Amino acid sequence: MFTEYNNLPDNSRVWIYQSDRMFTASEVQVISEKAIDFIEQWTRHGDNLKGSFTIKYNQFLVIAVDESFNNVSGCSIDASVRFVQQLENELKVDLMNKMNVSFKDGENINIVKLPDFQRFAKEQRITKDTIVFNNMVQTKEAVENQWEIPASQSWHNRFLG
Repeated sequence: MFTEYNNLPDNSRVWIYQSDRMFTASEVQVISEKAIDFIEQWTRHGDNLKGSFTIKYNQFLVIAVDESFNNVSGCSIDASVRFVQQLENELKVDLMNKMNVSFKDGENINIVKLPDFQRFAKEQRITKDTIVFNNMVQTKEAVENQWEIPASQSWHNRFLG
């Protein structure tokens, strides 16, 4: 059962998928239509799930579910992963590569391979103050407050000198 992202409670569970490139306006439209369709059908053992999505910076797909309505199950999580994989195939984007790391350079969002991120940190092109995206956050509230943070406050800190 689809609901607007802003209407979900702060403790809603989230999964963040970062694209290896920005989405075009038409791709955002396609993702939005398909995400609404998917969430309308999304269930846990036949029970409706109350979910939503948002697209941040035309590069991050956030899927959310209100677990106070119904908890997700392994099968329902698998269904959401299959949905994201279908988007990847259709749009020719990489949304599932956990070895890609994203950070801001001014207003620009950069996504690089982990070894490149480590090299940039060594070269001090990335510092403790560089804003990184912590895609490991697990709630809607954390997306709002702990997703875009200085590298020193994230798991990224281990790569800083």
